[in-house]
Amino acid sequence: MSVELWSLDALVEAYEQHQRRTRGLREQTLCGYERLVRLFVRAALGEDPIDPARLSNADVVGFVAAMRGRFSPRSMKAVRTALRSFFRFLRVEGLCEARLEAAIPTVAGWRLATLPRCLGDEQLAQLLASLDGSMPCGLRDRAIVLLLASLGLRPGEVAALRLEDIDWRAGAVLLRERKTRRGAVVPLPREAGRAIVAYLREERPVTEERRVFVQQLGARRGLPLTSNAVSGVVVRALRRAGVEAPLAGAYVFRHTVASRMVRRGASLKEVADLLGHRALDTTAIYAKLDLPALRAVALPWPEEVTR
Repeated sequence: MSVELWSLDALVEAYEQHQRRTRGLREQTLCGYERLVRLFVRAALGEDPIDPARLSNADVVGFVAAMRGRFSPRSMKAVRTALRSFFRFLRVEGLCEARLEAAIPTVAGWRLATLPRCLGDEQLAQLLASLDGSMPCGLRDRAIVLLLASLGLRPGEVAALRLEDIDWRAGAVLLRERKTRRGAVVPLPREAGRAIVAYLREERPVTEERRVFVQQLGARRGLPLTSNAVSGVVVRALRRAGVEAPLAGAYVFRHTVASRMVRRGASLKEVADLLGHRALDTTAIYAKLDLPALRAVALPWPEEVTR
């Protein structure tokens, strides 16, 4: 029997084409799956050329166990989903006959079991004070961080933002499609708006691209940023500021914005509307931060009855 060897790039490209053809996944979702598949294949099979038929149950268990130390239980659901879709692709294409998806271990996780991982007020102030517009890509990165920190947008929503989506007269931003698959209009905070103007006037490369945020340097200059690149901007900004964030990447700002809103008296409905949550259950975790309300509903400790 002949052995079919692949490069990682060719295998991932074939997987992506299969997912587009059979499932019609959004590019943002597919990008996340691709990153996880690359991590798995490299960990299991090493450098090119690779033989997918060599993948084993032990490779699957070992990879999921390693990822548990890097991702939250909720994020591990995406890891398991990406692996399942990849293994089914391998079997459909005849590249690996083993039913590897059956080897994916269950990762225990309970909804609302943890507190939101957010930046404290001092950490947020330290980060914002450290943003330096004079550095390479500094104006772009400052505008991105301010948008995330003030509106709690998802990195994909920032990456998808187009020039015509900003209504300067009304001071509003159109989000064409959120995770709920519905659009929304959110207010544009003044400081974030000024940062975007500075970036557009002074730093953004001349390009026909309509996305607001584009690559500044190298061969991809003028091409749009990806959601992963937006998260990379946050990781670098946190590192330069010396801030030990409880969550690496852009999502730390979603938790921070929601937490600050709750502490200032916003309702869960208002938080859900800003973040684009489909159901209030998703927002319920932030109720843990409203300590006065929790004290009001707490039952008194029963006193000992004396006779």
